[in-house]
Amino acid sequence: MAGAQPGLRSSLIIMAFTYEYPRPALAVDCVVFAIDNNQLKVLLIERCDDPYQGHWALPGGFVDMDETVDQAAARELQEETCLKKIFLEQLYTFSQVDRDPRSRVVSVAYYALVKFSEQHAVPASDAKRAEWFDTKKLPKLAFDHDHIMDVAIDRLQGKVRYQPIGFELLPTRFTLSELQSVYETILDQELDKRNFRRKFLAMDVLTELDEVQSGVAHRAAKLYKFDEKKYRARIQSGFNYWI
Repeated sequence: MAGAQPGLRSSLIIMAFTYEYPRPALAVDCVVFAIDNNQLKVLLIERCDDPYQGHWALPGGFVDMDETVDQAAARELQEETCLKKIFLEQLYTFSQVDRDPRSRVVSVAYYALVKFSEQHAVPASDAKRAEWFDTKKLPKLAFDHDHIMDVAIDRLQGKVRYQPIGFELLPTRFTLSELQSVYETILDQELDKRNFRRKFLAMDVLTELDEVQSGVAHRAAKLYKFDEKKYRARIQSGFNYWI
């Protein structure tokens, strides 16, 4: 409208984005995995507020108007557990109509992988407690978080076979036995030691270090590290990562 007054133009803009029909809210939920003592663990928070006050749930919350879902996931995770700068990837969008008793809420779920010994979760924001649970011994979770957990574990078990995400759960330097233990814990199955080592060494994505374990009662094993640059170069040349 040529010549429209500034105040009128602002009112028209606001009216243009005002809808008469109900709209769903958008939320994020985070499934944070770690491995401790050969157990696959997930980080849960105890809710302070209704609904599901006092119940265990995945860290998460609503997306603000000025942020992306990726930003919201990282923010909520830091606000509720003090975890930050970790591997975080979109998992799935959950949109069951009755998944939240408050209103119509669609949630974009993420899964995260952390090194257990390097991350100290501390409850904050609306979380009363933040604790690690064995994924095989979970309490009943709030909302549809039991279903989200099942989907996250399936994704992790599938993806760890064709992408090197398992290294996100290991220290920078590790033994081949520790590497195999991570895969066995995630896949929940025993792997043949000889075949596992042969496959990994043949892929040529590990660098053997001039170091061995320290402080162990048994014979000290060699230490290795994951070589991401070598992995990227091999992928570009058509190499397929598969365990």
